[in-house]
Amino acid sequence: MSRHWTLDDIRWQDFDAAKVDPDILRAVKAAAMVEFNAPDYVTYLCNVFADRPDVKEAVQQWGGEEVQHGQALARWAELADPEFDFDQAFARFQADYRIDTNAIESVRGSRSGELIARCVVESGTSSYYTAIKDATDEPVLKQIASNIAADEFRHYKLFFDQFNDLGEIQPSILDRIRVAIGRVSEADDDELARAYYSANTPVDGSVTYERSAFSKAYEKRALGLYRRQHVERLVSMVGKAAGLKPHGALMRAVASLAWSYWRFRNWQLARTAI
Repeated sequence: MSRHWTLDDIRWQDFDAAKVDPDILRAVKAAAMVEFNAPDYVTYLCNVFADRPDVKEAVQQWGGEEVQHGQALARWAELADPEFDFDQAFARFQADYRIDTNAIESVRGSRSGELIARCVVESGTSSYYTAIKDATDEPVLKQIASNIAADEFRHYKLFFDQFNDLGEIQPSILDRIRVAIGRVSEADDDELARAYYSANTPVDGSVTYERSAFSKAYEKRALGLYRRQHVERLVSMVGKAAGLKPHGALMRAVASLAWSYWRFRNWQLARTAI
C-alpha cells in the first residue's frame, strides 16, 4: 500500500496570492470546518458499530484522513487570507453545531443504511473537490483539492466495501434509494450553513445567523464550481450506492435532469446578493 500524503508533501512555496478566487476562498474556509469536525462523526459511527472492530478500524482511518483534509484546507485559507484564524473560527463553529455523539443507533434506521449514507457523503465530497481542482488556478489549492478528491473516492469504496461485507440483512433497493435521497436532501442542513457563517462573518457577532441565508451563501459558491462531468460523476456514485446501475439508462436520465436543475439553481443564486 502506498504512503498516504501528508501536509509536508504540499508545495506550499508555490502559493500564488494573485490567483486566489474570493468565492472559492469562502467555500474552502467552510469546507475546512466540516472536514476538521470528523472526530465527532468517528465517535458516533464507532458507537453504532461498537461490536464490529473491522468497521471501527475503517471509520478511524477515514476520520484521521478527514482531519488532515481540514488542516490542509485551513492552512491554505490562512495563506490566502492572513486575517483568517481557523482555530478561532472552528471554536465558534463547534459552539453552535454539534452532532449527538452519545447516540448508539443509526439515525438512518439501520447500520446498512448508515453505510449507504456515508457513501452518498463521499460521492458529494469526491465530486466537490474535483470541481474545486478544475475551477481554481491557484497551484497549491489545486494540489490539495486533487489529493482530497482522491481520498474521498477511496473513502467511498471503503464504506461501500464495508456495506457489502457487513453480513447483515441488506435493505431493499427502495430502502437504499430512500436513504440515499434522504442524505442528499440534507445538503442544505445546518452544518454547512453554520460552517460558512463561522468562517466568513465577523467574530463579534455583528452579523446575525440565519440558516437559510447562509445555506444559500455556501450553495452559491459551491454549486458554481461544478461542470456537467462533476454532476454526472456524483449521480453515478450515488446511484451505485443506492443499488442502481451507475451507467444505465435510468441514471443517465437522472444525471441529465440533475444537471438541468443545477444550472437553474445556479441561475437563481447568481441573482441573489449573498
